[in-house]
Amino acid sequence: MERKKATDFPQELLSIFDRYVHGEISRREFLNSAQKYAIGSLTAVAIWESLRPNYALAQQVANDDKRVISEYVTVSSPQGNGSIRGYLVRPANGGGKWPGVLVIHENRGLNPYIEDVARRLGTLNFVAFAPDGLTSVGGYPGDEERAATLFKMVDEKKMFEDFVASTAWLKARPECTGHIGAVGFCFGGTTVNNLAVRLPDLEAAVSFYGRQPNVEDVAKIKAPLLLHYGSLDTRITRGWPAYEAALKTNHVICTGYVYDGANHGFHNDTTPRYDEAAATLAWQRTIVFFNKYLRG
Repeated sequence: MERKKATDFPQELLSIFDRYVHGEISRREFLNSAQKYAIGSLTAVAIWESLRPNYALAQQVANDDKRVISEYVTVSSPQGNGSIRGYLVRPANGGGKWPGVLVIHENRGLNPYIEDVARRLGTLNFVAFAPDGLTSVGGYPGDEERAATLFKMVDEKKMFEDFVASTAWLKARPECTGHIGAVGFCFGGTTVNNLAVRLPDLEAAVSFYGRQPNVEDVAKIKAPLLLHYGSLDTRITRGWPAYEAALKTNHVICTGYVYDGANHGFHNDTTPRYDEAAATLAWQRTIVFFNKYLRG
């Protein structure tokens, strides 16, 4: 099956889909707006289907890849929802210790794309933990529409505490060196920014197209930051200049990149918004960043 690219769609349509993904409009409203792009036998529903994730197209590290050991575990979170389930991946090459990286999903929960990202980190000698923020409502359901509905049902503050608990748990794991970082995408990118505000012992934070924290909270950030934005993702990227200025004022180590022609979600290789060049470069920079700040 041929992978659709962002350039196969009008940018206005991608922007409308972005609003749908982030809950600003309903599926029905998206279909109504997409109707004007339905030409010939192409229907608005077909457009919607073509923009949704296709996990079969994108897996980079197989579930049974011999380079990693993976399992689902449950972490205690007394200040959050009581507990949170997640996907733990560690290198299979012996019983050593590795830096830890928390992997935080988009606003759909722990889907196959995020699990694959965790496995990618495992093959690069990190111990990765990808918690599922939907645990308290039954976990990622295997359906993006249902996941979006469930996401709105979770207490936002408690979910954040679940991620805080996950970070502490990963840092204390026997196979972790105690050096801990975090990477997140979309909602996860926003969460990583907020974890950098909250956790003084976070040693490296990578945010992919995440919303910026309140300017008055920037002074609390101790972790070096790596921030990735898409130039076409104006909803998020327009907040970067003010964030950058506040980071500089507070002497926070930070590098930010705006990838020309890239949309929100450009790293997610399960959707047409994926930008291979931008995603590859951003991931290379992410690994260099983690190696620099987590391997000491």
